[in-house]
Amino acid sequence: MSIALATFEKPYPSHGIDLYNQLKYAEDFKNFDYVNPNAPKGGELILAAIGGFDSLNPFVIKGVPAAGMTYIYASYFYATLLAHSSDEPLAAYGYIAEKIELAPDRSWIIFTLRKNATFHDGTSITPEDVIFTFNTLKEKGNPFFKAYYREIINVEQVGKNQVKFSLLSGKNLELPVIVGDMPILSKNYYTKHNFEDAGLVLPLGSGPYKIEAIDAGKSITYKRIENWWGENLPVNKGHYNFNKIKYLYFRDGTVAFEAFKSGAYDFRIENESKNWAKGYDLPAVKQGKLIKKTIPHHMIQGMQALIFNTRRDLFKNSEVRQALSLLFDFEWMNKNLFYGFYKRTNSYFENSELAGHGLPEQDELKILEAYRSQLPNEVFTTAFQMPILDGTSNIRPQIRKAQDLLKQAGWVMQSQKLIHTKTNQPFTFEILTDQPVYIRILQGFVNNLKRVGIEANIRLVDAAQYESRTANFDFDMIVQKIGQSPSPGNEQVEFWSSKTANIKGSFNYAGIKNPVIDRLIEQVVKASSRKLLIAATRALDRVLLWNYYVIPMWHNNTYWVAYWNKFGQPKVIPAYNFPLDTWWVDSKLEEKLIGYKIHEK
Repeated sequence: MSIALATFEKPYPSHGIDLYNQLKYAEDFKNFDYVNPNAPKGGELILAAIGGFDSLNPFVIKGVPAAGMTYIYASYFYATLLAHSSDEPLAAYGYIAEKIELAPDRSWIIFTLRKNATFHDGTSITPEDVIFTFNTLKEKGNPFFKAYYREIINVEQVGKNQVKFSLLSGKNLELPVIVGDMPILSKNYYTKHNFEDAGLVLPLGSGPYKIEAIDAGKSITYKRIENWWGENLPVNKGHYNFNKIKYLYFRDGTVAFEAFKSGAYDFRIENESKNWAKGYDLPAVKQGKLIKKTIPHHMIQGMQALIFNTRRDLFKNSEVRQALSLLFDFEWMNKNLFYGFYKRTNSYFENSELAGHGLPEQDELKILEAYRSQLPNEVFTTAFQMPILDGTSNIRPQIRKAQDLLKQAGWVMQSQKLIHTKTNQPFTFEILTDQPVYIRILQGFVNNLKRVGIEANIRLVDAAQYESRTANFDFDMIVQKIGQSPSPGNEQVEFWSSKTANIKGSFNYAGIKNPVIDRLIEQVVKASSRKLLIAATRALDRVLLWNYYVIPMWHNNTYWVAYWNKFGQPKVIPAYNFPLDTWWVDSKLEEKLIGYKIHEK
């Protein structure tokens, strides 16, 4: 299917860029609408992290990076060419780059760097650093980068302070924005240090914070830089208000929650329904010292799921995967474990207009028609919906249907065990997790599997082992959440493409190799309008769902926020993010917490 491309009459030096040339903020904007540009600086924010860390390098596959050092870039520590706004689907504005010039056919993009942009050692950020960063991340970084930057064919210096990226086809509308996401590294620093090392040697950044202190595996503290070069840029005004940000590490979520209630750290977005239902019955909450707040949102939820590793012979058959999906009793879990707080997930793009709910129509139907002979008939005839049960644990109809599907795939019951008719091997597998809470949650699923003769074992490992095993696809099934952007694009290659199925460290955990999905990803990436992007994404969603690569779990369309009452915050919460970095410490509120003990009566 051919797609018409958006074009522009001439290259335009601009202060920002988005997919469809519809920026919200004008060239003379002073700050984003969802910040307080006069927010006071000062105070400390203490947050929690689980497990441990052994690396300050988020760009390689080795090691477990410290909190604050995210997988792609760390916004506290590293500056990027552009910065995203949180109230637009996919728009970015000048950060290290002062101006952006885009070719009419989007075949190249030129960034003009700010002359005052510097690394933390005071050296200027130059075109050489940008070129070095791109080449190094692509050649030596996590395999993610090679896939993400695959359509960037050349980078070169074209002016005293300008860098030009040449793009493969000009049809990938998101690619210029992706280039802007690049965290810029110091070429000079890495002439003295090995980029591929994953240890605790302090790196050199350029963002608003430096690393002040490290207690290996236990805590890391970032300190705000006074008179930082980027402080007064429109994209940063009202952000990064805390003088210090400290992450404390805890063995597991239960220990972390108890520590929060005792005042060990300041803020958490709660993700356990039991805690939210019963864990905050505290004097501190009643007295207004500890704030518990439910905030509805429209954030895309992505897919939290049990993911089948289809590289395993056991899970290559879609009928087998569907059969196991039928035995996951969400309604019983929600009623008995989650206090009815969650909603069942039925889309990879849940809680958004991108979800392929109902039957395909109009543009989406046209896209899918081209592949009708290669798709399950249900894609066209049946709205995808996971089974809706009554919460009583009566799943006999689902068991019968699952048994029929398993029989079609060559599995039969012998002496209470499911055996394959050709190999005579029993149906056994392992569910890998690093979260203790899932042992209790998944036990009902394991019991249901046993009723059809399947033996499933839950294997709990530490964070480092989980990271290693998932990166090497050394698992049968895992619990994982695949987050999504409100404007999907190149990351879909990383998630579902045949190209990444066997690249260790990729996010294609399921090992998907499906030519129709590959083509649909191309159409998502090359969509020339929001309308076509929605249609292509819905089509992709629908095909992923009907192939049963995962067992969808649940989502929540509210933020469960708890924090000690010491913060000021903007009045506006943007549509596409929860911007904690726009909050600030209110010194008067903080004084009221001094010496407070929540167990005092």
